[in-house]
Amino acid sequence: MIVTSLVAGSLMVSGATAAVAQAKPALGPYGYGAVKLGMTVKQAKATGDVVGKMPGGGGCSGWDLKKYPTPENGVGIYISPRVGLAAIFAAKDMRTPEGIRLGSTTKQLKAAYPKIKKDIHGYYVITAPGNKKAYYSFGVTHGKVTEYGIALKKQDCFN
Repeated sequence: MIVTSLVAGSLMVSGATAAVAQAKPALGPYGYGAVKLGMTVKQAKATGDVVGKMPGGGGCSGWDLKKYPTPENGVGIYISPRVGLAAIFAAKDMRTPEGIRLGSTTKQLKAAYPKIKKDIHGYYVITAPGNKKAYYSFGVTHGKVTEYGIALKKQDCFN
């Protein structure tokens, strides 16, 4: 249920120090940084964080987050003309709010999401904590998360 990768960054100031700590936003439960599930193409473009990659031709269009370009034949985001921004796929340094990232173990995944289940395609899926309209899907190979993303349950861009 996952296709490729994703997303953006923000600044957070730590304590009273002069240093500014850079922290990446979490992927989920509503999106990544300013890029949110359900956004129209116009709204997503207005964030300044996305770049068009694959025209939709009346169907879903493919996009990348500017800071996380995907390989030539991949996309990091799908936007549906019917439901808006339908899915965001994780890039290498993204994490869920529960701390899961690419490379996390199956044990860590199950500890973070005790009710996670495997679907018929072999992906681990769970409703995104805090957003009943979205779900996480995790691909695991040899006991490690190799791909994941968040998508609207009503997404119509992929199986």
